[in-house]
Order: sequence, then structure tokens, then C-alpha cells
Amino acid sequence: MGPKTRQVYETIRSWIVDGELHEGDRLPSERALVAQLEVGRTALRQVLARLVTEGVLEVHGRSSYRVPGGALTETPGGLERWQLHGKRELYDNRWVKLELWDVEPPGVERFEHHVVTLQRVSIAAVLDDQDRVLMLWRYRFVADQFGWELPGGIVDAGEDGLATALREVEEETGWRPAGLEHVVTFQPMIGMVDSPHEIFFGRGVEKVGEPTDLEEAGHVQWVPLADIPGLMAKGGLMGSGTLVALLHILANRARYTATGAS
Repeated sequence: MGPKTRQVYETIRSWIVDGELHEGDRLPSERALVAQLEVGRTALRQVLARLVTEGVLEVHGRSSYRVPGGALTETPGGLERWQLHGKRELYDNRWVKLELWDVEPPGVERFEHHVVTLQRVSIAAVLDDQDRVLMLWRYRFVADQFGWELPGGIVDAGEDGLATALREVEEETGWRPAGLEHVVTFQPMIGMVDSPHEIFFGRGVEKVGEPTDLEEAGHVQWVPLADIPGLMAKGGLMGSGTLVALLHILANRARYTATGAS
């Protein structure tokens, strides 16, 4: 890649990394890019092909490029909600609630469905300038397993997910994030369990002390992001929130990491 081609590559990539182009946005046409960037069509196509290979762009049709993400799929219509006729409580405390819901799916006889309600959870993935992620090596007695997790915990009353994520990172690791942004909220067991998980991402932290949550804290370590696929393949990552957060970062390296997809 020559100097001019490299310059074009860095320019297009910066549009995405710096937020000039957002998820789902389309690039201008090849003709417009050739004129705007003062580059030959062959060299431009080499740059676009590299960006596609790195996952920074995706191609649609023969020559239409867009930033990955966004929602192009239309929402189907014509489906009906289940009818809820009532609820019956079986067990309830501050950690877990178990109920039987009297439900009637469309075209199906009504029946009682077990529903478990858990607390809202907030989880944070924090990267440093070497593309290492702040993680905990810990033991989970329910699964009788050691593994790597991201810091996180239950959202307390009167607290929002962001405040929880910031607090949990500091309490469990002794590092204070410079800031966090919301990535996604998801339900890990949507068929029977209501337990919203909020995922946050941030860059930059400062060491403020030692972990103060001794029950939840484990061995604190900065794990290279490049090691994550291998740890995942070996079953070394625990918890759906950890997996969702790290998979999101790996799928969007151009946006979240210092080294991009390289």
C-alpha cells in the first residue's frame, strides 16, 4: 500500500472511528469517493476491500459499502401477543421471585407458565491503551467452575445502570473508569426468566486502591483482547454478560480498540 493509498485508507477509517459515519450509514458512491479523495478507482477498490476484510465496512450488491450495524431488516407484522389472564406467586425475596402466569398464546389453550424474576444487572468492559480488557479470575460455586468475568453486579434501588457499572468496576477491581457508554441491554434467558443485563464499554481508568468488595472480587488482571477468542474456545469465559460484551467489542474493533482490526 503506497503513501496515497495509505492516506485514503486512514481517511475513510477515520470517518468511522471518529463518528462522522455511524452504524448502518452508506459510503458515498465510488465515483464520488474518487473525486473527493483524489484517488484512482483501482486504488480505491483496494482500500475498500481491505476495510471489508477488517470488518470496518461491509459490501452490499456490487459496489455499495456501508458501516456494519444498524437495522436494515424490516419488522414482520401480523403476529399477536399472548394474552395474560393472571399471576400466582409461589416464592419471593429480594433476590428471586417465582410465579405461575396464566397465559393464552394465539390459537392455543391457556396454561400456567413458570416465570422467574431476578434483579437488573450491569456489566462493564473497560479497555486500556494496549487493548487489554479489565477482568476477574474467580470461582462460581453453582457451576463449580473457575473462569474469567467482567466486573458487574446488581443495580441497587435508586441507582441506574451506568452508576452501577462505574461503582462495580471500582469496588471489584480497584480501578476507576474515566467514563462508560451504554452498548446494549439484553435478556439472557428470555423464555422463562426476566433478568435485564445492561452492558457498558469504556476506555481509560486510574488505579484508586485495592478491591473493596471481597465477596465478589477475584484475581484482577488486564487480559489482552487478542486472547479472548482462545479463552472463549476453551470455555474460560463465564457469564452471558461477559460473552455479549466481549463479542460486541471483537465485532467492532475499528470503533472500540486502539489498533482497530489489525
